[in-house]
Amino acid sequence: MTNDSYEIWSEAFKKSRLREATFATMSGIALDPVYGPSDGEFPGVFPYTRGPHASMYRSKLWTMRMFAGFGLATDTNERFKEIIRAGGDGLSTAFDMPTLLGLDSDDPMALGEVGRCGVAIDSLADVRDLFAGIDLAKTTTSMTINSPAAVLLAMFIAQAEETGVARAQLGGTLQNDILKEYQAQKEFVFPPRPSMRLVSDTMRFCAAEMPRWHAVSISGYHIREAGSTATQELAFTLANGFAYVEQAVAAGLLVDDFAPRLSFFFNAHLDFFEEIGKYRAARRLWARWMRDRYGAQAERSLQLRFHTQTAGVSLTAQQPEVNLVRTAIEALAGVLGGTQSLHTNAMDETMALPTEKAARLGLRTQQVLAYENRVANVADPLGGSWYVEALTDELERRASALIARVDELGGAVAAIDFITAEIDESAWSYQERSRTGQDVVVGVNRYVEEEARVEGILRVDPASERAQRERLAAFKARRDHDAVLAHLGRLQATARGDANLLPAIRETARAGATVGEICRAMREVFGSHQPH
Repeated sequence: MTNDSYEIWSEAFKKSRLREATFATMSGIALDPVYGPSDGEFPGVFPYTRGPHASMYRSKLWTMRMFAGFGLATDTNERFKEIIRAGGDGLSTAFDMPTLLGLDSDDPMALGEVGRCGVAIDSLADVRDLFAGIDLAKTTTSMTINSPAAVLLAMFIAQAEETGVARAQLGGTLQNDILKEYQAQKEFVFPPRPSMRLVSDTMRFCAAEMPRWHAVSISGYHIREAGSTATQELAFTLANGFAYVEQAVAAGLLVDDFAPRLSFFFNAHLDFFEEIGKYRAARRLWARWMRDRYGAQAERSLQLRFHTQTAGVSLTAQQPEVNLVRTAIEALAGVLGGTQSLHTNAMDETMALPTEKAARLGLRTQQVLAYENRVANVADPLGGSWYVEALTDELERRASALIARVDELGGAVAAIDFITAEIDESAWSYQERSRTGQDVVVGVNRYVEEEARVEGILRVDPASERAQRERLAAFKARRDHDAVLAHLGRLQATARGDANLLPAIRETARAGATVGEICRAMREVFGSHQPH
């Protein structure tokens, strides 16, 4: 007995372009692209529980997108090139705290933080150095930034166009998920409503002019890192996604014009099977909501695609080599759950930004999974497991109940305080289980060893902060100050109206305005967010 699902999958698979690989076990047993009864579910077929694409990794492996950023733009540029030399096929940019908060490196609030937890970016000149010598037409780029996301995207576009790469050629992702900042990560600048306007302006701009670009990466990762459960991560991430859909529709976009370029960002934590069930349930929930509530018809609008990062919060400073084991297991969960791209944390990240060697080991972990373990040969290999299917169903049921509660409160924007309280309660519980030994943490509350001094961690030279400040001063000295002020004035006029802010931000950056100046100009119009 067969069903329509099998026929749809079979026709789609026949049309797929497969990569060159031997799809067999090490013993030579030929493998089917997917296993299961012919009247069951199949990848690439609604509701996409088993994967968004019919051929999954047989056509394309996940993108090995390694997260990097520290010190000056030139420092990070060298790390980017090392990642590419080592076989990474996607870049992911970490920005320092001042940049994330829309502050320049010479701001008094930035003292001691410049280049520490990511790369310092103040101006278009820094963006030029960040991507110097990298072909942005061939390398996809992710930028992990939220409140000033529109500003960094505008600078990225300007830099690419200067090197001859049209904006329509640019591929990659802007995180641009402001809701999880209020709920979990707390790196916000403007109040929620104008921040949502910036998100929808970015979505409108990218839908019209950047067909290869994901304007929003709806991020459950930081919700989980803040202490949520897998169920809460799943529910609140999707609820935030629905809020962005509604914001874009209210701004006049048709759902099928922008939804295909929405992406997601999930955590890969230590509960191996629960994580796999979480990814499967996420695809199913998104597909049903997008079709039934928002009337999406395009297949790509219904297909949830996501990036995964292994859990930073699971890493320990004690016996850091054990983190290699944790990360490998978490990465395997992401792959078996059908991720579209993956970052593997380095073993030394609890102490400092990763060293080049540790980052390379993280990438090598993915390469072993891709090419040695042969786990990419079959789509959804755990599909049909009674355990995994039961977990998938239960996670869907529990997440649906939480989403319904958020919906009753008026949606994710109105429910910020509720979501924050739920995460806080779970974080406290998680910490208490570790503190009391109820949850075993190897090397921390069991199997403890006398710790040797850890050598060779990456230390950002304080001189780089001075160098960045001097660089910024020189940049400001050589620009046309009057032109900058005029463009900042026009930007504020645009902010007071309802026109799309992206073109005005781009031209203001081209005129020489800095990240901090652009954000300050908008803050004078929008105000600042003060949490309760």
